[in-house]
Amino acid sequence: MNEHIRSRQFFDADGNRKNLSYPELPEPLLVGTYDNHTHLEIADGDQPMDYRDHMSLAGEVGILGAVQVGVTLESSKWCAEVAATDSRLLAAVAIHPNEAAKYESTQALDNDIEGIALLASEPRVRAIGETGLDFFRTEDSQGIEFQQYSFERHIAIAKQHNLALQIHDRDAHDKVVETLLRVGAPEKVVFHCYSGDLELAKICTDNGWYASFAGNITIKRNQHLRDSLKAMPKTKILVETDAPFLTPEPLRGGPNAPYLVPITVRFMAEQLGMDANELSGQIALNTVEVYGSWDN
Repeated sequence: MNEHIRSRQFFDADGNRKNLSYPELPEPLLVGTYDNHTHLEIADGDQPMDYRDHMSLAGEVGILGAVQVGVTLESSKWCAEVAATDSRLLAAVAIHPNEAAKYESTQALDNDIEGIALLASEPRVRAIGETGLDFFRTEDSQGIEFQQYSFERHIAIAKQHNLALQIHDRDAHDKVVETLLRVGAPEKVVFHCYSGDLELAKICTDNGWYASFAGNITIKRNQHLRDSLKAMPKTKILVETDAPFLTPEPLRGGPNAPYLVPITVRFMAEQLGMDANELSGQIALNTVEVYGSWDN
């Protein structure tokens, strides 16, 4: 494991540690596709896996590659490093909005954003993200101000380097959209872990933005996500794990991993009335359109 690997713990309502055993591999997809948002720097499971092991298992079930996503300057450096040496990975780099809110001065935040700008020029860094706004975890005015400043700086970097923008948007749909329209969005915008309703789906469609669906689309209460999936053009749909988070049903409570993408793809295909391999192939085309080829 790399020195930037982080770990996390799971506990149930009674304080007991949850079962963190990795599940068996699902049935492979016959047509391969990509996980366009994962965090393999976060150690998880009873026996945490190295990112190379994660990607080897993913390959066994038809996952052709993944976008490894940074949330701090240090984790972004690691993302760029592993993408440069492993052809199965591309990198996205950014200061996460909740991390931006923790800075004590704009100068300190600026210094790290400049570090992100330097990483953006590396050939296998293909996205700026995850960046955006989070009004769920950050409520104080200074934290929100720093989030907004960081978001706009990241948008500028994405446009300068002609990179996709991966957006973290939690309880902030209106302000995220307002910001993108006001400052001018990059050519390719991805709403990572799409959490909106039909109104946001229409806005994304009208602006040519992508919606990336994660395992939480399988949760019964999230009908708004299923409705949004059906409303989006199939050419603007992506899939992700956000691993180790957002494990799909029926495996919720355990660790997520790129090799579980087929579960979410099959669920999405069922919602759309499509063959799973047809949808997998379409998502693969969409993903390469956003990030470019994994082969160079």
